[in-house]
Amino acid sequence: MRQAMEDGVSEVLSNVVEDVGQAMDRNISGAHILHELLSAPWLRAVLKMYECLLQFQRLTPSPFLPYASGLSHEIISGIQKVHRPSAEARELYSLLSSPHIQALLSSHDSVAQSDYGPVLPPLPDEMPEDEEAMRIVCLVKNNQPLGATIRRDEETGEIYIARVIHGGLADRSGLLHPGDMLVEVNGNPVVGLEPEQVIQILINSRGTILFKVIPNAAQSSSSHKSVYMKAMVDYCPLQDSSIPCANAGMAFSRGDLLEVVDQSDAQWWQARKMPCSVSCAGLIPSASMLKSKQREQWWCQPLQVHTCIRPLTLPDDEDDRAHPDDRLVLTDETECDISDGIYLAGFRRSFRLWRRTSFRRRRQSCTSCSPNSSALSTPYEEVALYQRPPQENHRLIILIGASGVGVSEVRMRLIKHNPTQFQGPIPHTTRPIRAGEQPGRDYHFVTKELFECMVCNNRLVEYGEFRGHLYGTSTDAIDDVLRRGRMCIIDVEPHSIPALRTRKLKPYVVFIKPPSPDRLRQTRRNARLITNITANRAFTEEDFVDLEDSSRLIEAKYKQFFDGVLVNEVLQDTCMQLCSIIQEAQEEPQWIPVSWSRAEE
Repeated sequence: MRQAMEDGVSEVLSNVVEDVGQAMDRNISGAHILHELLSAPWLRAVLKMYECLLQFQRLTPSPFLPYASGLSHEIISGIQKVHRPSAEARELYSLLSSPHIQALLSSHDSVAQSDYGPVLPPLPDEMPEDEEAMRIVCLVKNNQPLGATIRRDEETGEIYIARVIHGGLADRSGLLHPGDMLVEVNGNPVVGLEPEQVIQILINSRGTILFKVIPNAAQSSSSHKSVYMKAMVDYCPLQDSSIPCANAGMAFSRGDLLEVVDQSDAQWWQARKMPCSVSCAGLIPSASMLKSKQREQWWCQPLQVHTCIRPLTLPDDEDDRAHPDDRLVLTDETECDISDGIYLAGFRRSFRLWRRTSFRRRRQSCTSCSPNSSALSTPYEEVALYQRPPQENHRLIILIGASGVGVSEVRMRLIKHNPTQFQGPIPHTTRPIRAGEQPGRDYHFVTKELFECMVCNNRLVEYGEFRGHLYGTSTDAIDDVLRRGRMCIIDVEPHSIPALRTRKLKPYVVFIKPPSPDRLRQTRRNARLITNITANRAFTEEDFVDLEDSSRLIEAKYKQFFDGVLVNEVLQDTCMQLCSIIQEAQEEPQWIPVSWSRAEE
């Protein structure tokens, strides 16, 4: 009934117009206006279009040609034979030669010819009772890898699916599973062949690939839950001779965030690099396997530097005139005014000099410095998203950078301009108190025995000896700042980071690196360098080279611990960027080790 009404829309309109015309003859009010409206040509045209669309909707569309792809090849061939084709012909040639148009026409022909898959032979009427169930799998090959690896049973010569790569073509089909036995590939028996020969068959195949497999009866249908991990080492599958398939491997670097989608294999996991740019996962060594590789090759290990207390002996020609106040060593820990263009080395440079100079150890029994006690770090660190609750202390902010890059100046300027928000920990020292100093404001003045007791109990982050007096930054001083509701910012050497990575502090590490070599020399051309050896001097070319080399070394060795990276090109811009980064670290979700988010047992 509805269809009959839709088909007769124009006829109904004609009857209405006729009735309205009769009403006009009887001088009925408004009939004249309605007659003009219903008699409008555009309305009739719209209704005609509507009827045509209804008629087209009920018809099954059919292609005009079932061989559009072949016709396009004929046209291309005809244009090629023309000696001097016109501009239109060249444009048509370019259009028809496009891979996208060719794929579209090929798809059109497949639909037109109803060629949606291979025609399989009928099953025989009588099947042996002991015949194993056979599965025929048809996959359409494209530029994407098949996403499966194979292995050979050396005793029987049978070829099996070793693993199916998550997100690959085989995985998305849901028809191939680990443990399935390959019988034929495109009609070629594969039993007894080497895996390389089977791979060559697949490489030479075009279009559809027909697999005949015997399904694995013990295949597991359980789904895998993704686990997020941070890579703590570098890995390149092309340099790993033990990987089953180097082309299926995934390279990663320290600090990369990995989504591990499959850990069912004890030796080889499947993972993606975050943020995911591809759907297909790649093979990576499991934690146990990569750790065994580390033991064998001792590769990808962070630089291990001990922090034993060692005396710093100045050269014989140095006197007190070069060091009028030993506070100069702790420039980044005092409240002195910092002006533009001064790049402080401070406490960090002191520690670097201590490590570089071959002085005797103060405590020969230091177990942390024993070569045999250097435990291998875990190659992966499981992480989870974390957002700091308002009632928790702020996260500790750690700044890392080479001496001279401006870390101390950035830190001091941030504290100076935002004293109610940011603060640094007050250092401990065994030096006698001086006139005008206040305990707990300038330093925590302690005895030598108490200082060494703090060292033995791992309560100091960094420490050292200068002119017979010990200096150090304690975890207690950091806790004091955080308990007062302020954000604690410290500047330490990279090797001190692991000791600070605790659930209580939840540190956020920012690496400050120098700009390009040309920009570095331009911005530091008139700058002065404050060190504990030379009070105030200009940068030298040796300083620039040393700064660039040290930055590269720090980034290469410790970038697995970095949460953010800043290039200190313009000091003011760097401080503003650091402010934004710190605000995000305190208020926005961040990836942290899972152990930091779990409740203490």
